[in-house]
Amino acid sequence: MADLPVTSALPALRDAIAARGMAVLQAPPGAGKTTLVPLDLLASGLVAGRILLLEPRRLAARAAAERMAETLGEKVGQTVGYRIRGEARVSAATRIEVVTEGILTRMIQSDPGLEGTGLVIFDEFHERSLHADLGLALCLEVRGALRPDLLLLVMSATLDAAPVAALMGAAPMVTSEGRAYPVETRWLPRPPDASLRLEAVTAAAIRAALGETEGGILVFLPGEGEIRRTINLLGDLPGCTIRPLFGAMDFTAQRAALAPAVDRKIVLATAIAETSLTLPDIRVVIDAGHARRARFDPASGMSRLVTERVTKAEAEQRRGRAGRVAAGICYRLWSRGEEGGLAPFPPAEIEVADLAPLALDLAEWGSADLPFLTAPREGPLAEARALLTGLGALDDAGRITPHGKALARLPLHPRLGHMLTLAGPKAAPLAALLAERDPLRAAPPDLALRLKAVDRPGPEAHMPTIQRIRDEARRLAAGMAKSGYPDFSPAQMAALAYPDRIGLRRKGDAPRWVLSGGKGAVIAPGTPLATARLIVATDLDGDPREATIRQAAALTEAEVREVFADRITWVEVCEWSRREARVLARRQERFGALVLDDRPWPDAPPDRIARAELDGLRLLGLPWTPAARRLRARAALARSDDWPEVSDAALLASADGWLLAHLAGRRSAADLAALDLTEPLKALLGWDRLAILDRLVPASFTTPLGRAVPIDYDGDAPAIEVRLQEMFGVTTHPLIGAARQPLRITLLSPARAPVQVTTDLPRFWATSYADVRKDMRGAYPRHPWPEDPTVAEPTLKAKPRGT
Repeated sequence: MADLPVTSALPALRDAIAARGMAVLQAPPGAGKTTLVPLDLLASGLVAGRILLLEPRRLAARAAAERMAETLGEKVGQTVGYRIRGEARVSAATRIEVVTEGILTRMIQSDPGLEGTGLVIFDEFHERSLHADLGLALCLEVRGALRPDLLLLVMSATLDAAPVAALMGAAPMVTSEGRAYPVETRWLPRPPDASLRLEAVTAAAIRAALGETEGGILVFLPGEGEIRRTINLLGDLPGCTIRPLFGAMDFTAQRAALAPAVDRKIVLATAIAETSLTLPDIRVVIDAGHARRARFDPASGMSRLVTERVTKAEAEQRRGRAGRVAAGICYRLWSRGEEGGLAPFPPAEIEVADLAPLALDLAEWGSADLPFLTAPREGPLAEARALLTGLGALDDAGRITPHGKALARLPLHPRLGHMLTLAGPKAAPLAALLAERDPLRAAPPDLALRLKAVDRPGPEAHMPTIQRIRDEARRLAAGMAKSGYPDFSPAQMAALAYPDRIGLRRKGDAPRWVLSGGKGAVIAPGTPLATARLIVATDLDGDPREATIRQAAALTEAEVREVFADRITWVEVCEWSRREARVLARRQERFGALVLDDRPWPDAPPDRIARAELDGLRLLGLPWTPAARRLRARAALARSDDWPEVSDAALLASADGWLLAHLAGRRSAADLAALDLTEPLKALLGWDRLAILDRLVPASFTTPLGRAVPIDYDGDAPAIEVRLQEMFGVTTHPLIGAARQPLRITLLSPARAPVQVTTDLPRFWATSYADVRKDMRGAYPRHPWPEDPTVAEPTLKAKPRGT
């Protein structure tokens, strides 16, 4: 192994760690970093204490420990050991301990000083798992506050090392160029037929590669289902040994996939084979172009695996597997033209995952102000904290509770840990079931059917999944006290995990429910749960308005009351009903958004009724009468900085102060429609402003004859209509408002037909009046049409007939 490519970088790496205590190593897959670097640093004498090597997967952790132990000529558990979930092979002599990433978080939470640990190595950091990001952030905090002697090393195959080095305080970067043989890339000539399943396209590619190439074949598929279906399509291939490889397999089967084969070996693997693992004799890679990643699924309230297109970085990583031992060939099951549409890199898990476990870890640590390479987003983090508060894991101030500390120590999502802690080992099968993929994918959405299948599986059950559920249930139950728990039903247990997903059937024949968290849910008619009054939904689709139920259990009201007695309360509700267009006053027994009992509240206080009526007014809008609208328009014209704003939005926003008292006795939309806003508006303005209003923006214009003409304020300018003869002698145009806006005057003929519209009366007298006079004298000879209207007497009278 001494001739592995990383060997040449080891002296520089030792020097960097000796000088700075931290370093970032970039080395491509196959360079030997996982095996050689820990052994070299152990032998160098630089590390006082044990070395922790973090691996993203259990298979990689076991395999790395076995290879290093084999190199030393020892058994695993001596100098080199490993610790993964549910299994540990270490001893007092162990100096290099390979652990999965979540183990490190628990070690630091239990012992913030990492007593006895001299070096922490983060392998395959480019995968950017949530545990790796948190682990590095915690280690940097520990090193800065408690352990300045703690050595840190980040190793990556494809990650841009500069940001990581900067996060680590300008840590030295060491690069191993690696050694790879040339790899020829072959794309599909065109996109595959959309009617063909991925497995069929992949099986055809494997058969073609067998005839065109030599050496072992590594096939990348997104998951176990696709792997098994492809193997079935291949059948028996003479001279070939076909091996599956995925994370849920038992280690014996995984080891068989890694071992050399007598015949030509074909390994069908998930992304588990992209890095960390050594597969001998592989010279051909077939990349189906998809990956399965963890994504937070609001439908289930936890992270789920989703299938997505591979990214360019992942495709290149997979391609490199064909050039480890000799020149190779990579078949990409997409066309060359599709390559440009691939994303450059997969997102960091912290950007897309459920943050409830992270929020719990941060609360236990006592601070969220950690040096993350990518900071968690505030919105999802706030939602996660709200969930934890609802589960009793955090108090109202966001501090972790004793119950939260108990949840943090369980290898489960906080929802499921909460259920297991309160219901005991009897809940272990359900916790394991809800944490796994559905073992009855085509069955009706009744959770009871799944639990029955775990106990007594039928032919429709997926046995590998059933076995994983059983194994995990045994592990979970083994660490718990055997008695002292309530005798909850499975539905009650599920409700503990999903207190926000308890559904109460809506009125009507359709199988629709309102959930305790406030959302809606629906199920296909005719399914076994369609008639249930109360359910708990453990899996929903992603519809944000009314989700379809994919998995649920029926509940009785007595079961809900038994579990959530302390959260069921009587509430006095006085609110505006959109449907009935009136105020409804009720006393309601509620659990979250569910109304378990509903009674009239006949003696609701008048102020509560008025506030509910005000909510209705905000929905319906202000009922403007002509008088109130005119007053509002006048106030807008007169407004200065110290005047209240009188737009609809502003008036509704401040209605608590000026309108609430005027709503007494009103309870319906009809009552609101009859409301006259004139007096409330006057009260809002006050007497001093009303006096200014009458002076600056009067309700009417007084003509020279003393007649009051109402001013119309509804248009874009205040306006009046007046007989032309009534304005004789007016030589100054009337102005309105604080801005002294000209009044728009429509001058009328004696028959009250518009003659002229003006905002400058003196100019009209001096210019257009002469033409108007010429026309009007003939049409109305008995009315005065003086040559100089500015000195004429105003009048509304005509000459007597015959004069």
